[in-house]
Amino acid sequence: MDSSQIRITIEKISLSFGNLRALNEVSLYAQGNEIVAVIGPNGAGKTCLLNCINGFYHPEKGSIQFNGEEILGMPVHERTRLGIARTFQNIELFNTLTTLENLLAARHIHFQNGFLAAAVHFGRARREEARHRETIESIIDFLEIKPWRKRIVGTLPYGIRKRVELGRALAVEPRLLLLDEPMAGMNAEEKEDMARFIMGVYEEKKIPTILIEHDMGVVMGLADRIIVLDFGCKIAEGTPEEVTKNPEVIRAYLGD
Repeated sequence: MDSSQIRITIEKISLSFGNLRALNEVSLYAQGNEIVAVIGPNGAGKTCLLNCINGFYHPEKGSIQFNGEEILGMPVHERTRLGIARTFQNIELFNTLTTLENLLAARHIHFQNGFLAAAVHFGRARREEARHRETIESIIDFLEIKPWRKRIVGTLPYGIRKRVELGRALAVEPRLLLLDEPMAGMNAEEKEDMARFIMGVYEEKKIPTILIEHDMGVVMGLADRIIVLDFGCKIAEGTPEEVTKNPEVIRAYLGD
């Protein structure tokens, strides 16, 4: 572990819902040069972990440091301003807006002009919007969704909507990317495309990524390290090869 490369450090966070312990003193880290996969059975606490990182849930104890700054207790929008972006297992797009409009909505944290300047839409405000549109168009080209850029998102095929949601996360200009089952519900061809885009994001932008995914073929192909959760506890951590040979992981998740 290269401490100079660490973007996020999670130390012994615990989260409960009444008598249900969703996370039990879970610790992990992610560096700027890797994709970390989090796997485990349904109900293991994987999505709860992402919700704690981006601020939807508030652990009772523990620490979450992003680039050396404690963010536990920080509002969601402030974490987004720091560069924490995510996708969701169930697609959370604005279904009545176009692809282009959905991506532009994610740029709001980067707008510097006030309401009045934006309303007048002249001079500096117009130039700023042009810069944001240029950024969005580069994402559209990268994700190969140009044919759908002016289509209403709610009318798009499922796999394309998943791609648009990844694009919205990229529009934040993330310094940490959280991907919650980005390939859930996809066919083999769609999964192959999404895996290619995720790897492309990593190789081009070197954004540290925490990935939740059930498809072990995808995990083995993408992840540098794997964290395994079971009933809210971390039971294993290591390279894909190490984890798949771990008896506890085989018992709890992979099976014989």
